[in-house]
Amino acid sequence: MPTPRVLSALRCYRHRYQGSYSGSISAALEKFDFDAFHSSTSKLQEETEPHFDAYHKFQFNPSSQFSGGQGPSPSSFALRGIFSVNSSRNVVSSSISRKSSHLFLSRGLLTRAKKIKTIDVVDDHGQRAVTTALWCNFLVFSLKFGVWFVSSSHVMLAEVVHSVADFANQALLAYGLSSSRRAPDAIHPYGYSKERFVWSLISAVGIFCLGCGATIVHGVQNLWTTEQPANIGYAALVIGGSFIIESISLVVAIQAVRKGAAAEGMTVRDYIWRGHDPTAVAVMTEDGAAVTGLAIAAASLVAVNATGNPIYDPIGSIIVGNLLGMVAIFLIQRNRHALIGRAIDDNDMDRVLQFLKNDPVVDSIYDCKSEVIGPGFFRFKAEIDFNGVVLVQNYLERAGREGWAKQFREASEQKDDAALLKLMSCYGEEVVTALGSEVDRLEKEIQEIVPGIRHVDIEAHNPIGPSP
Repeated sequence: MPTPRVLSALRCYRHRYQGSYSGSISAALEKFDFDAFHSSTSKLQEETEPHFDAYHKFQFNPSSQFSGGQGPSPSSFALRGIFSVNSSRNVVSSSISRKSSHLFLSRGLLTRAKKIKTIDVVDDHGQRAVTTALWCNFLVFSLKFGVWFVSSSHVMLAEVVHSVADFANQALLAYGLSSSRRAPDAIHPYGYSKERFVWSLISAVGIFCLGCGATIVHGVQNLWTTEQPANIGYAALVIGGSFIIESISLVVAIQAVRKGAAAEGMTVRDYIWRGHDPTAVAVMTEDGAAVTGLAIAAASLVAVNATGNPIYDPIGSIIVGNLLGMVAIFLIQRNRHALIGRAIDDNDMDRVLQFLKNDPVVDSIYDCKSEVIGPGFFRFKAEIDFNGVVLVQNYLERAGREGWAKQFREASEQKDDAALLKLMSCYGEEVVTALGSEVDRLEKEIQEIVPGIRHVDIEAHNPIGPSP
C-alpha cells in the first residue's frame, strides 16, 4: 500500500510514465518494431502493477487509505496518470504475434477491454433439434433415392431433391451454431453470435433455389407426360417410413421451440415470429414442410393409381415446390430482420428505463437504443444527463466532506492561488472519477436487471448543446 510520501513521489513519476514510456511505445508502433513495443509495455506494466490494486481501494475510500481520515491529499491524484497508462494491461500481452499485430494496431490496441475466452450459450435444445434433423434427413434421403431409382416417380424425385436440400440446410445450421459460439476478438469485439443468422439465411436461400425452384421446374416439365410411375407400392411404403422418421424429427423440433419460447418468456407463436434463436424455428418449419410434402406425395400417388391419369404426379411435385417456397420466404424474412438489427423486447427495455428514471443520480435520459446481437445477447446504449448535485454529494459521503472542506479553507486562508488551483484540479479529477464510478454502477445493475445485455454503453449527455 503506498504511503502519502510515496504518493507525493508518484506525482513526478506520472510525467515519466506518460512521457518516456508513451513516446517509446508510440515510436515502436510507428516503426512496426514489435520487439521494442513489447519491451516498453512490459516495463510499463512492471512499474505500475504494484499500484493498480491500491488505486481501486483509493478510488472508493480515499480518506481512510491515504490521508488519515482528513480527505485526499492533493498529491494522490498522481495515481490517476499511472492508472490511465496501466489500463492497457489486459490487452497488451505476449500472446500478440507478429503475424496478427497489424490487426490490433489499426483498432486501438492500448485500450482496456474484457477478455472473454468462451461464449456460454444455453441452446442445447436447438443443437439437439439440428442433430436429430441431420440424421433423419440423411436416412430419409437414402430411402427416397432408392424408391425413385426403381419407380421413376416425378413426385418422388421432387421429394429426393427436397431431402437433399433439407440435409444440406441442416448441415449449414449446424455449422452456424458452431461458428456462433466463437469468442469475441479484436476484429469482432461483439462476438460471432450473428453467424447463426447468416447461415440460417443461406439455408433458406438454398431451400428457395434448390427445393422450390428445381422442384417446380421439374413438375412443369412433366405436366404433359403420359408415362405412369412404376412400383407405386414401394413408393407408398417408403413414403410411410419417411413420414414416421420426419415426424420424429418434427416432434423434437417442436419441443425445442417450446423450450426456447419458455426461456424467453414468449408464447410459441410469438417465438416463431420474433424469437432470438432462428435455429429451432428453421428446423421446425423445414420438418413441417417435409411431413406435409410427404402427405402430398402420398395423395398424388394414390390419385394416379385410382384414376390412371399420370398428371397428378407432376401436380403434386408443383404443390410441394410451392410449399417449400413459402417456407423459404418466411425464413429469409425472419433472418433478414435479425441481421439488420432488432431492438430488445419492449418489456425488457421498459424495465431498464424504469430503473434509470428512478435512480437519484439520473436527471433525464436521451437517445436510448438497443440491438439483438445474438440469441439472448443484447447491446444497450443511452445518453444520460446526470444530476451533478447528487453526484457530488455521493462522492463527498465516500471521500469525507470535512476533509475537503478543511483543505479548501486552508488554501483560501493562505491566499495562494497556485495551491488553490492545484486543489481544485485534484477535486475536479476526483469528481470526474466519481462520475465514471456511477456509470460503472449503472451498467452493472442494468446487466443484473436484464442478464442478456452483454454490452452497455452509457454516455454523459449535454442538455445545453446538441448531441453529436
